[in-house]
Amino acid sequence: MERAAHGADGGGGSNSSSRSSSRATSAGSSPSCSLAGRGVSSRPSAAGLGGGGSRSSPGSVAASPSGGGSRRREPALEGVLSKYTNLLQGWQNRYFVLDFEAGILQYFVNEQSKHQKPRGALSLSGAMVSLSDEAPHMLVVYSASGEMYKLRAADAKEKQFWVTQLRACAKYHMETNSKMMNQVEGQQKNLVHAIESLPGSGPLTALDQDLLLLKATSAATLSCLGECLSLLQQSMHQGAAPSHKPGPSENILGWHGSKSHSTEQLKNGTLGSLPSASANITWAVLPDATEDEQTLQPELEPNSGPELVLSEDEKTDNEDKEETELGVMEDQRSVILHLISQLKLGMDLTKVVLPTFILEKRSLLEMYADFMAHPDLLLAITAGATPEERVICFVEYYLTAFHEGRKGALAKKPYNPIIGETFHCSWEVPRDRVKPKRTAPPSLAGCQEHPVADDPSKSYKLRFVAEQVSHHPPISCFYCECKEKRLCINTHVWTKSKFMGMSVGVSMIGEGVLRLLEHGEEYVFTLPSAYARSILTIPWVELGGKVSINCAKTGYSATVTFHTKPFYGGKVHRVTAEVKHNLTNTIVCKAHGEWNGTLEFTYSNGETKVINTTTLPVYPKKIRPLEKQGPMESRNLWQEVTRYLRLGDIDAATEQKRRLEEKQRIEERKRESLRTPWQPKYFIQEGDGWVYFNPLWKAH
Repeated sequence: MERAAHGADGGGGSNSSSRSSSRATSAGSSPSCSLAGRGVSSRPSAAGLGGGGSRSSPGSVAASPSGGGSRRREPALEGVLSKYTNLLQGWQNRYFVLDFEAGILQYFVNEQSKHQKPRGALSLSGAMVSLSDEAPHMLVVYSASGEMYKLRAADAKEKQFWVTQLRACAKYHMETNSKMMNQVEGQQKNLVHAIESLPGSGPLTALDQDLLLLKATSAATLSCLGECLSLLQQSMHQGAAPSHKPGPSENILGWHGSKSHSTEQLKNGTLGSLPSASANITWAVLPDATEDEQTLQPELEPNSGPELVLSEDEKTDNEDKEETELGVMEDQRSVILHLISQLKLGMDLTKVVLPTFILEKRSLLEMYADFMAHPDLLLAITAGATPEERVICFVEYYLTAFHEGRKGALAKKPYNPIIGETFHCSWEVPRDRVKPKRTAPPSLAGCQEHPVADDPSKSYKLRFVAEQVSHHPPISCFYCECKEKRLCINTHVWTKSKFMGMSVGVSMIGEGVLRLLEHGEEYVFTLPSAYARSILTIPWVELGGKVSINCAKTGYSATVTFHTKPFYGGKVHRVTAEVKHNLTNTIVCKAHGEWNGTLEFTYSNGETKVINTTTLPVYPKKIRPLEKQGPMESRNLWQEVTRYLRLGDIDAATEQKRRLEEKQRIEERKRESLRTPWQPKYFIQEGDGWVYFNPLWKAH
């Protein structure tokens, strides 16, 4: 066998360009032999390894995938390759052994030490093997765990031989794992069937807490494993160096494996229920057109045009927004467990009716308004003297908006708006409070102060209107403007919920545009995803994902990253941001901290500033009382649901919620039968987006 010939190499240290000596450990075999029976096209070899008479080295036994009950001994592949170690030592010759049956690539200092403990080992199940032009005859092995080996062969022929064998091994073990997943899925289905077959009463029932927990966690675990396998398979099919893959904070993934019986029930719009000695726990899924319409036959009213909202009718909103902690009562726990056990990872929750007791007492449209709870920071953007100062002011406002809009860490869900639902409010901001934050003195006001303008003539008026313009998909629009400051924001958002095992993720698809008419600037921004974690215990909320802010006119942009908590350790609610001038590629501001806590900003001149979101003054909304609101305004529309939730009467709240949703479905089917599309009051569709019907930039 040709030994490695050492030569000069530019890697540093005693590096060398390896003459790889790859061979199968059977007598007479050449380096070009391939492992038989693995579906890999083989080149002729001196020993003819396709037969069963080859001698293998000790421990290199592999089962033929095509053989019935017999096992065939396969030769291990081994030889010298150069391995990149580090910047100091560069490339070093190492002796590699590929154990096909175990699916492991291990290496030793030299051939004489191969019976000792290996210096390193890499599992090839789910691994990706790719070519690289970083160095001559180089290949890279990426393991599923993230570990990487950079290797060099003696020549192109030897490199391709190793690549072929490594890929064949990785593929074989991936297919084996897929078969194991199918077996595990079958066992999990048997477990679910056995639990659901139990009687509704007696010493052991289908509603036993431990059994429901077992059912839920087994389904979630299986789904997560399937998702991991799916990602590994995608990586192998790409066959190239891994590009950036979206993490859990950037995307909500779904496993497209086989579906369980209960998942099919949910998808098909049927009812899934478990018997109970005290009550029927039933999960209804929104049907397409099978509901009995005789029980509720409202007249289909045409949607009238925009309504005039009078400022003098609006009163300061003193409604308490604090949400009580989600209880873990046994009946509620059973409901949550039952739901989780029927859902599939990545399943769209749009048509799944969630239990009423997890709702917070406000509509999603009002939640968007609560993001404007610091209007002084928003209006201060226009006071910035330069484009750089204005974009930084916008980033400061953006990072402080989510704390008050979320109102606590509890993962309660706002009401899904009914199509045609609207929400109106306004804020009055004293003029002396609107200053650029980098020059303004620190505010001594705490969040309990609730600043209110004594004289409306000495304050700015910020108006807000939101409307649900579509039901499928669920699209919400909101618009706010301040005529005195010539500032307005127009936003459309499509919420998409996904089940993620023991979490629920909500993607906020769409964008908003902040317009500063005085400066002729438009800032286009996106929104982060939200996640409800620990849904079996005390659910909590975190934000995740990367969002962008861009101003084409000035060339400034910002990237804001909401970091989800790592699986082990790490902080929660962490956020980082970077503001950049694209034309000069200059970073003008950096920020880090917690979006619901303390944020620290560092500017290009070296100055720093700290903002504590918990002590910022909160400006209460001004809203008309219920008796002066229209029938489709959020608080009037949902008032009975809200009233019963406050009383703790979950059954009555559920019934009121069902009536509203049923009315919406009936009216939607009537519009479909009459082929009459829904016409929103306040927003007009333009391309893929929605625009307010009378925006400030068109009126002035």
